Amino acid sequence: MALAQQELRLISTLVVLIGIGLFLALPFVLSIGSVVFLPLTTAIILSILLSPLADRLSGWGVPNLLASMMSLILFFAIVLLAFAVILQPAIALFEELPRLAEQVAQRFAELRDQFAWLAAANERFAEIVGNTGANEVVLAGPSMLQQLAIGAPSVFLEVLLTFLMAFFMVEARMRLRRNLLFGRTSFGTSIKAARVLREVQDRVASYILTVAWINLGVGIVVGTGAWLLGVDAPLMWGGLATLLNFIPYIGPLVMTGVLALFGVGTSETILLGLIPAAAYLALHTVEANVITPSILGARFTMNPVMILIAFSYFSWIWGVFGALLSVPILLMLTAFFDHTGRPNLIGFVFGEPLFGNQLMAMGDGSPSDRPPETSPGA
Repeated sequence: MALAQQELRLISTLVVLIGIGLFLALPFVLSIGSVVFLPLTTAIILSILLSPLADRLSGWGVPNLLASMMSLILFFAIVLLAFAVILQPAIALFEELPRLAEQVAQRFAELRDQFAWLAAANERFAEIVGNTGANEVVLAGPSMLQQLAIGAPSVFLEVLLTFLMAFFMVEARMRLRRNLLFGRTSFGTSIKAARVLREVQDRVASYILTVAWINLGVGIVVGTGAWLLGVDAPLMWGGLATLLNFIPYIGPLVMTGVLALFGVGTSETILLGLIPAAAYLALHTVEANVITPSILGARFTMNPVMILIAFSYFSWIWGVFGALLSVPILLMLTAFFDHTGRPNLIGFVFGEPLFGNQLMAMGDGSPSDRPPETSPGA
C-alpha cells in the first residue's frame, strides 16, 4: 500500500509539473497562432451560445441547415446593429474632439492656477537638486487610418473564419451529441460525457444571455440618463456602457474615465463635468453588488481572483478579444472540472492526494463512484 501511494504521488507530481509547464507555455503558442486559435475559441463559444436557438428553430420544423444559418445571421445582425448605434454617433462626435480637447485643457489650466504654489515649489526643488529637463525625441508612428488599413485584411479574415467555423459547429451539434452518447465504450462514460456537454452549454449560454440582458438594462439606464442630462449622443453612451460592462472590473472603470473626461470637456466646471461619471459609478455599484448577484445566483458565482487571473491571462494573449472571452472560457473550464474533479493543488503541497475526494470515494466504496448504469435512476 505504501509503495502504491508513493507511485501515485510521483505520477501526480509529474501531472502537476506538466500542467504548470502547459500553463506557462500556452500563452506563447496561442499568441503566435492567434490567427487560428482566436477564431476557433470564439467559434466554440458562439456555437455554445447559438445552439439553443438553433434547437428551438429546429423544434419548430425548420431544417437543421437553415436553423443554423438563421441563428448565426440573427447574431450577426445584432452585432452590426450594436456597432451602428455606437459608431455612427461616434463619427459625428469625432469632429468635435479638438474643441473638447481645448475645453479640457482650459479646465485643467484653471485647476493648475489654483495650485500654482505647488508648481513653484516643485520647480524650486528641481533647481536645488540640480535636475534639468532633458530633450525628448518623439518618433512619429503610423496614423490611425494607416493602422486600420494595415489591420483590416487580417481582421476580415479572422471574422470570416470565426463565422464559418461557428456555422459548421452549430450545424454539426446533433452529430456531436450522438457521437458522445453512442460512440463511447461504456454507457457510464456516455452519460458522463453528455452531462458535461449539457452543463457547459447550459452554463455558458445562460450566463452570456443573462449578463447580456443585465448589461442592456445598464445601457438603457445610461442612455436615458445621458438624454436627461443633455449629453450628446445618448444612444452611443448607452451602447458603450452595454459593451464595456461585458469586461469585468476593467470595463466599468474605462467607462467611468471616459464619462469623466467627456463631462469635464463639455461642462462649465469640473464638478459639473464629474456628475455623469459619478452617476454611472453609483449605478454600476448597485448593479454589480445587488442586481447581478441576485439574478445569477450561486450557480454562476466565481472567485473574483480567478476572474482577474483569467482576465489578465487572456488579455495578455489576445488583447481586447481575450478580455471579452475570459469569463466564458473560465465558465467552460469550471463546468468541466465540476464533473471531472478539481485537483487539490494546495492540499497536494502538504502531502494530500491530488484528487482527494475521488480517491476517498474509491477507497470507501461510496455510491458517488458507482457507474451510472448501476445506480438507480441513471
